[in-house]
Amino acid sequence: MMRFDIITLFPEMVRSVTEYGVVSRAAEQGLIELHCINPRDYAMDNHRTVDDRPYGGGPGMVMKADVLLSAVRAARQQASSSKVVYLSPQGQTVHQDMLKRMSGMVNATDEAGLILLCGRYEGIDERVIQLEVDEEWSIGDYILSGGELGAMVLIDALTRLLPGALGHEQSADQDSFSKGLLDCPHYTRPEELEGLSIPTVLKSGDHVKIAQWRRMQALGRTYARRPDLLEKRELSEQDKTLLEVFLRQHQ
Repeated sequence: MMRFDIITLFPEMVRSVTEYGVVSRAAEQGLIELHCINPRDYAMDNHRTVDDRPYGGGPGMVMKADVLLSAVRAARQQASSSKVVYLSPQGQTVHQDMLKRMSGMVNATDEAGLILLCGRYEGIDERVIQLEVDEEWSIGDYILSGGELGAMVLIDALTRLLPGALGHEQSADQDSFSKGLLDCPHYTRPEELEGLSIPTVLKSGDHVKIAQWRRMQALGRTYARRPDLLEKRELSEQDKTLLEVFLRQHQ
């Protein structure tokens, strides 16, 4: 079971990720648990203030250290083995291998967890990061209004990797990035659609040829759209041949 503790000013927004699709089924099966902690519950004043003006001046507001520290430490009391992750544009970019390693902890220990700290406004007081945050993660080089959407992305992406979460045991292994490549094209009925036909090999029943075609398409699509992924890996001779065939066919 994987436990998610989300520190957020918008708990209803985050909880909605468990209401649909794969994550909903995983929650019903007890594969994941989601708990939300609102920092406002730890504010000491009548207005439940969670932000203040930044020292040194500048636009916007900064989330206060005292309320966030109380919220994080309350989460740690309930999930002492969980890692605290602050969702931040300054963090390391999340990739599939990171998520696989994290989900692998569930297989190894039958329990793993993340405490996901969602910032708002101009960010959070740096001392919270120094005192309580284990890692900073980013879901991409762009700015969102807060960390909630990033937390929901991580919950969905990690849940998919848990044993039993998907309807077909091989589904996660065949997703894009699962083997360092983009996914191949997929088709279903009807066979003809506005002059476009299903590739003949997919109707052949020859599973070896189908597997080769899918591998070739994945290599070619990765070469065309994300060449950086191929630069990071050593291709086998068979993969090199498949990629050469793909390039010749698409000249």
